[in-house]
Amino acid sequence: MKILEKRLFLSLSLLLWQPLSWAAEGDLKTPAAAPPSPLGGETIFQVLMGLALVLVAVVFCAWLMRRLLRMQPGGADGQLRILAALSMGTRERVVLLEVGDTQLLLGIAPGRIQTLHVLEQPIEMAETRAHQGFPRQLSDAINKMRGQDVG
Repeated sequence: MKILEKRLFLSLSLLLWQPLSWAAEGDLKTPAAAPPSPLGGETIFQVLMGLALVLVAVVFCAWLMRRLLRMQPGGADGQLRILAALSMGTRERVVLLEVGDTQLLLGIAPGRIQTLHVLEQPIEMAETRAHQGFPRQLSDAINKMRGQDVG
């Protein structure tokens, strides 16, 4: 008798389970929403807005670098030049500065700049590679790679 009950229970459960599986199978066959066209207006708008955002970020970074690092070589009409700099610690430096015909030795620390010495006789500095400018350094490097004499 127990075997008959088990078979009856099994066949009833299969009959009840079958419509549920059909319903789930029907859900899988319903088509999903079509993906947006790669040349559609919304996609092109997103790409253009992303490009504009990147361009704005580049311009902002360039402005920030110029503003914070004072990337204006020569300063006041070429009258102000840094001739040499020496790091004395993590945040302290000694700088030899030329203002017109006068040379100053400055100590620079966070929140403080102090004149260490005003030089009576200016130190003659040979123009180093750092003060030649980027275009000159680039052409020297290219000539060096080609095997030409750098001068």
